[in-house]
Amino acid sequence: MNDKGFEEIPHTADWAMHVWAGDLPSLFEEAAQGMNTMAGVKLAEGEKTKRRFESEAPDPESLLVMFLSELIYYQEQEKLGFVKYDIRIDDTRISVEMEGAPILSMDKAIKAITYHNLKIQKGVRGLEVEIVMDV
Repeated sequence: MNDKGFEEIPHTADWAMHVWAGDLPSLFEEAAQGMNTMAGVKLAEGEKTKRRFESEAPDPESLLVMFLSELIYYQEQEKLGFVKYDIRIDDTRISVEMEGAPILSMDKAIKAITYHNLKIQKGVRGLEVEIVMDV
């Protein structure tokens, strides 16, 4: 059994995935990787781009939505995707150093991350969360 990962799960209208990892930063990273995989993001080779993201929120679920929403912003507005993340979470604050590249292609754009059934909890694989994406 993998100690972290993601898998697409059936959802009636949108996309959904189940994500798991041993700790909160790894859970956020797997969610980002899963989102890229489900959208079919392909990045350019060569020079890498770096960005930094920082935010505050009242709970880990809100931090997760803010982080993934920031990645959607970069995909839509700057045509950038990221593959490396140095994520630090301190209670209600998140700080992320990201490295990526321009997007060559993307199968389908994700419009938004929803709060539908969003609850980070301890499970058999460590921390687990179900994320529903509006496409």
